[in-house]
Amino acid sequence: MILSLFSFGTILSCVYSVNALGTSCSAPLGPGLAAPGEPFWLETIKDQGVSVYHPNASDYPVFRNVKDYGAKGDGITDDTDAINNAISFGGRCAGGAQICNSSTVSPALVYFPKGNYVVSTPLNTYYYTQLVGDARQLPTLVASENFTGLAVIDADPYIPGGNGAQWFVNQNNFFRSVRNFEIDLRQVPATNEAGTGIHWQVSQATSLTNIVFHMSTANDTAHRGIWMENGSGGYMGDLVFNGGKFGIHGGNQQFTVRNTTFNNVQAGVSALWNWGWTFQRVTMNNCQIGFSILTGGTTAETQSVGAEAIIDATVINTPIFIQTSKPSNGSLSGSLVLNNIKLDNVPTAVGVLNGSVVLPGGTTTIESWGQGNVYSGADGTPRFVQGPIPAPDKPSVLLDDSGHIFGKTRPQYESYALSQIISVKDHGAMGDGRTDDTAALQAIFDEFAGCKIFFFDAGTYIVKSTLTIPADSRIVGEAWTTIAGRGLKFQDIDNPQPVIRVGEPDCQGIVEISDMIFTAIGPAPGAIIMEWNVAQPSGVNGGTGMWDSHVKIGGSDGTNLQLNCPTRGAGAFIDNCFGAFLGLHLKPSSTPYLEGTWVWVADHNLDGDGSTQISIYGGRGILSESQGPAWMIGTGASSSYW
Repeated sequence: MILSLFSFGTILSCVYSVNALGTSCSAPLGPGLAAPGEPFWLETIKDQGVSVYHPNASDYPVFRNVKDYGAKGDGITDDTDAINNAISFGGRCAGGAQICNSSTVSPALVYFPKGNYVVSTPLNTYYYTQLVGDARQLPTLVASENFTGLAVIDADPYIPGGNGAQWFVNQNNFFRSVRNFEIDLRQVPATNEAGTGIHWQVSQATSLTNIVFHMSTANDTAHRGIWMENGSGGYMGDLVFNGGKFGIHGGNQQFTVRNTTFNNVQAGVSALWNWGWTFQRVTMNNCQIGFSILTGGTTAETQSVGAEAIIDATVINTPIFIQTSKPSNGSLSGSLVLNNIKLDNVPTAVGVLNGSVVLPGGTTTIESWGQGNVYSGADGTPRFVQGPIPAPDKPSVLLDDSGHIFGKTRPQYESYALSQIISVKDHGAMGDGRTDDTAALQAIFDEFAGCKIFFFDAGTYIVKSTLTIPADSRIVGEAWTTIAGRGLKFQDIDNPQPVIRVGEPDCQGIVEISDMIFTAIGPAPGAIIMEWNVAQPSGVNGGTGMWDSHVKIGGSDGTNLQLNCPTRGAGAFIDNCFGAFLGLHLKPSSTPYLEGTWVWVADHNLDGDGSTQISIYGGRGILSESQGPAWMIGTGASSSYW
């Protein structure tokens, strides 16, 4: 391998050292400087984001403040219509009469300043929507006493008179985010199931973050925090449930839930079915039941909870931690795994509804316990286990100071002032889906890395050669801002090149990326969409991370990889449908923390009818050569093939 003098110098300067500051930096970023009472910086930053593939891009607002649409937030006025107008403005993608299954050309970030917003019917979230509250002073959504509908926020409404039909296909209900809210259901009569916070029937690239649910504590309460009957998610975390019949109620093919607290809930989690759910860092205080789990079947006709893993839980003053619906009687479909569960005054650790105590509780720690079928070696005959199981090896570098698997809340920089944040559009980048922004973006990084937070206004930023994100860079997008590789640099399948390089090899420093999409405009058989090199500074777990950011290959307007890549017939299996060589490459020196990240080679077209199957060729999803530590929480890759 031949290195230029510049490359050689860069690598030498970065071996096991923290990266230098940008050329315009006189000092590192330091703590936030926002004054008390100052609004969240997102509320005041200049609005110049664009959806470049929208047919009326110049007139279509990506960012919309609900108060600009008439919402008062005064705790008195019914703000339902105003908020729904803010969500729907611009002919966006919804179900019902519009029959829009999905669309990437009409994104929206709907912003709520601090205040109390009274609603009387659901806030119906359209496809590709983010609902974002003031992270400094959480706004409250207050369900009125006469509230009617399925939930305060509804991500997949049922169509009236539709015989169960809904706006979206639940397994394809991608790209949704709700964060920074309190949801108050206590004015809704306790016995009214309309007292539900969020109807969240969603799929991949979705997140719920930093939300507090307030529900009735009456004995006959029917209130629920989250209701989810189907889907194929997904990630949620940093949630608090106060009161109610259920905190989380329902099921989904797969989900990861991190850092959740349940206070005085009758059943913290009511699990109806799944293929695989992971709960990490759960706290339960004064609940009646921690987890109520429907068990017994894994066929299409009898599907219940297929696999439930609960890791690092603390349960206090709760009579029953786990209650299953059926006894095992020596065999039982599905599995339950408990790891590092601390019980304090919890008489029953695992029990059966109206039946026996399987595992007594008390004040104790469950190191590792399982229930389900164990397969050993090549033997296809399962052995049913219900008891202690060998604990997995958890290296100390993966743990926090409390001995839990490390987790890091998505950074929002709520304590930072607007003066500490720069817009890339203000410094020469275009983000118009046409201009080569490589040089402009590289210059911005090289000038301000380490002393400013980079805000990528909504848009599509084209790069025609590798863009290097230096160590000590903090990046925030707007409704999944896109960086897309295009051109000759990414054509050689025998010499693949990264579109995005996160740090030079053996560099250390803080890197934080949120709300971004990384892709290539096809064909791009030689594109490595993202190469991650940077390592966290010594002693700073999670110092290099990515939250609610995704690698998406093909299947949307602007990618040149849509209906021209059919699954069969004329045009199928053609060179023009190579989407990427590799999605995400975690290099040996890297120490990535990935949370809510999805690496997807599109198997259907999100624009147009939103359902037609296509064949895009991307041979590899995530290749990890990281020597650690590395965390992948709520992270997945799908549909890669060559």
